Amino acid sequence: MESVFGLAGILRLAWAAAILPIVVASLPLPFMGFVYRRVMGFAARGKTLKGSSKFTVPQRFFLHFYIVGSILTTVLLLSIWLYAYTKFAHLSSDSLNFSTIVSQLTGGSNNFFQNTPSINLKEKNLAWQTVFLLLLMEIQVLRRLHETLNVFHYSPSARLHILGYLTGLFFYIMVPLSIASPCINEAMFFMKGQIEEFIVKGRARMPDLNVDFFGLVKPLLGLSWRHLIGALIFFWGSIHQFRCHAILGSLRENKGADEYVIPYGDWFKYVSCPHYFAEIVIYAGILVASGGSDITIWLLFIFVVVNLGFAAAETHRWYKQKFEDYPKSRRAIIPFIY
Repeated sequence: MESVFGLAGILRLAWAAAILPIVVASLPLPFMGFVYRRVMGFAARGKTLKGSSKFTVPQRFFLHFYIVGSILTTVLLLSIWLYAYTKFAHLSSDSLNFSTIVSQLTGGSNNFFQNTPSINLKEKNLAWQTVFLLLLMEIQVLRRLHETLNVFHYSPSARLHILGYLTGLFFYIMVPLSIASPCINEAMFFMKGQIEEFIVKGRARMPDLNVDFFGLVKPLLGLSWRHLIGALIFFWGSIHQFRCHAILGSLRENKGADEYVIPYGDWFKYVSCPHYFAEIVIYAGILVASGGSDITIWLLFIFVVVNLGFAAAETHRWYKQKFEDYPKSRRAIIPFIY
């Protein structure tokens, strides 16, 4: 029952519910046209939004996504970081050393399999991996917040559907929760205990907080190669997304409210929506760094792929209809493929 109705189960059901209508709308079947038009109407924004402005909000409201995402990610990051540091500071990778094994084999303890440090080490590694993934997410949302405030120049007439707006809020609430889900319950229980102790004892009777700043970051330096590879993929996508956003932002600086031009530079050489492709690369990096064993992270990644792929197809179609001289070699989102 826990796997279905616990936090992880709820997150997985929510991701699946978000993925399903996009997949159904993408099926190349004649009777799916109604579903496609509905989903496209909800997902459209800016230049691809057609019809009246009823049930829409200004596209500059994208800012709300990154404010909500940065606040939630920061709270989860600090909570789990403090939990990992406080609970596992005494553990190291050599906790299960030779003397411990000898003690067990010679009868020093009758509870070898119950009290083995390897169990705590698994919990420790999971907690610090979660801290690492949340750090990557923190970088992502803060960069997007910076871009929204300082890079993009949204047209006054640019709108997005209210359901698209709610989907954005859904995404930036769900992602930090999905990343933190493996140890969020333990971390929140720990923080609850700390707050209750503070209320009961008061500040004067609380023990002094002695923070070893090197100890706060040392476990992150000992993470495995997959974490490093995942981080490299993440930053590769992040750098290109920033460049592509800068290109799009520069196009709007000296243009009229409804004037569009063909963007060039960086991954625009290959696809119409390189910023979407970069987003897929970013979350692929998070997936790799997570080890690929968490179904929740996989569903998060699948949602990113299908959602951005669906939006990119419409944007690509709009570009080709708008500009007769649009580069024919460009694909929608994945270079040389789609």
